[in-house]
Amino acid sequence: MRDSEQFAEFVSQRSPALLRAAWLLTGDWHLAQDLVQVSLEKSWPRWGREVEHPEAYVRRVMLTTYLSWRRRRWTGEVPTADVPEQASAAGGTDLRLSLLTALATLPPRQRAVLVLRYFEDLTEQQAADALGCSVGTVKAHASRGLQHLRLTPGLAEALGEGARDGR
Repeated sequence: MRDSEQFAEFVSQRSPALLRAAWLLTGDWHLAQDLVQVSLEKSWPRWGREVEHPEAYVRRVMLTTYLSWRRRRWTGEVPTADVPEQASAAGGTDLRLSLLTALATLPPRQRAVLVLRYFEDLTEQQAADALGCSVGTVKAHASRGLQHLRLTPGLAEALGEGARDGR
C-alpha cells in the first residue's frame, strides 16, 4: 500500500511538469497527455522496489516512449481547411510560435536534448543519463539543434540580427 501512496503523490505533484515536457517533445497537448499517461503506466510496475530516482526514471521512460513513437508514427502534414497566418517579428507570441515550429522540425533526439537542456534545465550529464548516451552526444545534438534554430528564417528574424550571425 505504501508504494501506491508514494506513486499517487508523485503523480499529483509532478504531472504538470511532466506534461509540459511531454508537450514540448510532441508539440500536441493530446499526444503529450497520452505520453505522460503511458510513461506513468510503464513506470508503475517497478515503482518503489527498483526505482531509486523516480523523476529521472519516469523522464527516461517518457523519452524512450516518445522516441519509439516517432519511429513508428507518420508525422507528415495534416490537411486543414484554413491556411495558417504567417508569423511576424512583433510580440512574444510570434517568437514562441516560431520557436515551437522550429522545434517541431528537429530530429527527435536533437529536440529531446534541447527540451531537456533548455526547457527542463538539466545539466549535460543529467540529459545524457536521461537519454542513455554520452555527454559528448548531448553536446553534439545540442550544437546541431541550436544551429538549426539559428538558421530558421522565422525564428532568426524574430530574434533579430544577433541570431543570424551566431551572437
